[in-house]
Parts: sequence; structure tokens; C-alpha cells
Amino acid sequence: MTQYVSILRGINVSGQKMIVMGELKSLYEGEGLIGVFTYIQSGNVVFESEISDPLLLQTQLESAIEKQYGFQVPVQVLPLWELNDILEAVPFEGVTVEVDGAQVLISFLSEAPGSGAMAVLEGARAESESVVIKGRAVYLHCPNGYGKTKLSNVFLEKKLGLIATTRNLKTVAALVNLADS
Repeated sequence: MTQYVSILRGINVSGQKMIVMGELKSLYEGEGLIGVFTYIQSGNVVFESEISDPLLLQTQLESAIEKQYGFQVPVQVLPLWELNDILEAVPFEGVTVEVDGAQVLISFLSEAPGSGAMAVLEGARAESESVVIKGRAVYLHCPNGYGKTKLSNVFLEKKLGLIATTRNLKTVAALVNLADS
């Protein structure tokens, strides 16, 4: 059995693509996944599966959600070990979950971006912000708040040509802790 975390993009935002977490849990269980639990209303799910291919699970879950709800939702599926590695690799010195958990964000990309991606992000970031790309993860420290940055999820998708799903450091740490417990 492999333990996974899936994050859904763009649900329950401004009354759009509404999915009740209890229903989402049942949908995952109906797909044969076990030990399923959700975290907050933005579509974070921890589960176990005998399937060892995250992309196969992603396709399965996206299809099941579209069939159940009638709309498409991008789903990122990460093995717990990968999510833990991404959390441990936060590149900003002196940042803690307790103090900076809402000002540090991690955008999970559908694939690693091309070689010019960092220059694009550097050109758009505010002076007070820091941004780093490591593999499929974009780390953003925005001390003035995510609502004020140009480096939003939509910006990343448009400029990098990839699907991005963003969570703050507090949520990522909580998902790892919940899965570990």
C-alpha cells in the first residue's frame, strides 16, 4: 500500500465547483481507495492505494469527479514521501510553519517547467518576495500576503503553460502530519 495526498484545484472558491468534503471522501472510497480523510474545504485528501502510479490515480480521480459532478477538476496526486520531501526542501532561511505558514506558498505543477521559467517568475515578483523552483514545486514567500502578489496560481498557469495548484505552508505541513498520524 502506498500513502498519497491529492490536492484539487479550484473547488469551493467563490461558489464555483462546489464539492462537499464528505461526498468527496465517499467518491474516493467508491474508487477503491482506503483510509480516506479530507482536510479543510479546499480539496485536500489523504488516502492509501495499492496502485503505485500517481498519474493513473490522478486520471482515475479526475474522471470520477467529472462523472459525479459534471465539471472538470485538475487533481494532483503525490505519494506522501514526495510531499514530505517538498515540505522539507522549503528554501527560505528562518521560515517556520508557526510564524510564516500563511505567507509561504507551494505551487504544485503538473510537470517541471522549462529552463526559462525562473526568469519569468523573477521578472514578476515584488521586491519583498522570494521565489524558487525545485522540480515540480514553486516556493513563494510573500510577506505582504498572497492576495497582493502577481505570482498567483493563475499567473503561474498562464506564464508557464502548466497546471498549478497552490497551498500554503501551514496546509502542506498539516497534510504531512495528518498522513503520518
